[in-house]
Amino acid sequence: MAVRKFKPVTPGQRTKVISSFDEITKSVPEKSLLRPMKKSGGRNNRGKMTVRQLGGGHKRRYRLIDFKRDKDGIPAKVASIEYDPNRTARIALLNYVDGEKRYIIAPTGIEVGQEVLSGKGIAPEVGNTLPLGDIPLGTVVHNIELRPGAGGVMARSAGAYAQLVSREGKYAILKMPSGESRLILVTCRATIGTVSNSDHGLERSGKAGRSRWLGRRPRVRGVAMNPVDHPMGGGEGRASGGHPRSRTGVLAKGFKTRSKKKASNKFILEKRK
Repeated sequence: MAVRKFKPVTPGQRTKVISSFDEITKSVPEKSLLRPMKKSGGRNNRGKMTVRQLGGGHKRRYRLIDFKRDKDGIPAKVASIEYDPNRTARIALLNYVDGEKRYIIAPTGIEVGQEVLSGKGIAPEVGNTLPLGDIPLGTVVHNIELRPGAGGVMARSAGAYAQLVSREGKYAILKMPSGESRLILVTCRATIGTVSNSDHGLERSGKAGRSRWLGRRPRVRGVAMNPVDHPMGGGEGRASGGHPRSRTGVLAKGFKTRSKKKASNKFILEKRK
């Protein structure tokens, strides 16, 4: 999972750094696991723009990902490692012995032909999914459930992982990617290993056009606007704009927005950095 740099033959390639795609083994996705994706361009049902800086981009189809991994005790072989335009991680196509096919988030080190399992009492090997109560302490995991049977929701992006630190009664303590320590029920499931494509953070688009391909439109800085358009706008010359804040006035650069009454606060032992 390396990255490619380019000779500076054009201004766009001078700073361009993209994935080498060495781990990809198949370029055509599994047709039965594709679904259409509709684009809104940031408009609501009345055609009014409600989200800025969205629109355009290449057409995509959604890949159905199995976040639940609920086919217990049925072996599956990894058929291919594929690119997914909808996420930063790579995905792996599993062929189960009963004939079913499913996509999962590919962990680092998984290979074509490898056998993976899910359920209680199986070996804690890369790609296997089992309850937190069965995973050895100190193990690195990803695709972690918050509620039993609901499917993994945490540590799913490229290079992400959490570490199982300890267990206390019916709860396991996990060190999350953000640095937060959190209580999660031991009946919740997690997948062994680190999410693939860990070099994603090293990538550089090189030009504005690559952002447009991803559906991202230009973003105007607040300090470049007029006072009527943004709290940081206006001023004589190149004014700094005062304390950083959003267009709606929410303070940035350290202002805490998490509710003090949030129900899940009691499960957080140590806040994120």
